[in-house]
Amino acid sequence: MRKLTHEEIVARQVSGLNEPRLLLCVILNNVRSLHNVGAIFRTADGVGVAKIWLCGITGYPPQAGIAKTALGAQDHVPWEYREDPVVLAEELKEQGYQIVLLEQMAGAVSHDVFMPKAPVCLVIGNEVNGVSQRLVSLCDAAIEIEMAGIKNSLNAAIAFGIAAYHIRARLKNQWDPCARTSGS
Repeated sequence: MRKLTHEEIVARQVSGLNEPRLLLCVILNNVRSLHNVGAIFRTADGVGVAKIWLCGITGYPPQAGIAKTALGAQDHVPWEYREDPVVLAEELKEQGYQIVLLEQMAGAVSHDVFMPKAPVCLVIGNEVNGVSQRLVSLCDAAIEIEMAGIKNSLNAAIAFGIAAYHIRARLKNQWDPCARTSGS
């Protein structure tokens, strides 16, 4: 084994720019921190998320706080702002999306045993209050990340990364041939 050079890493990344995106989209429901939004863009790019929906008070590009942590991913992952995440979730559900909340709630299953059914819409909630109660009635599943320490939750961007990469592992053979990496 050997460590890849920076040039090899960049070449590998450039060669993958035309790959289709996963049958996975994300709703950010009132995520307050622009740094969390940016970090989610960066992780979503790595995961192959087809689209990010920014809802409610969630900030959207162009904003310096997002750019600082997204490092350009906000220009490559398709995104759209929508005021009401409930109306959006209803529309996605009608299109056949499985609505999955990343939330601690009765009936939630551990993220590592969850088996998604494409297409999937993963919903990430506010850093303090979680996902809007109005979205709970629309969800098809809820997943949570086991916490073993004294804290009861992870940072929203970190939790998204854990859940998104698990879903990627389960969906990686199911790509959206219409969704490309460029554009917003």
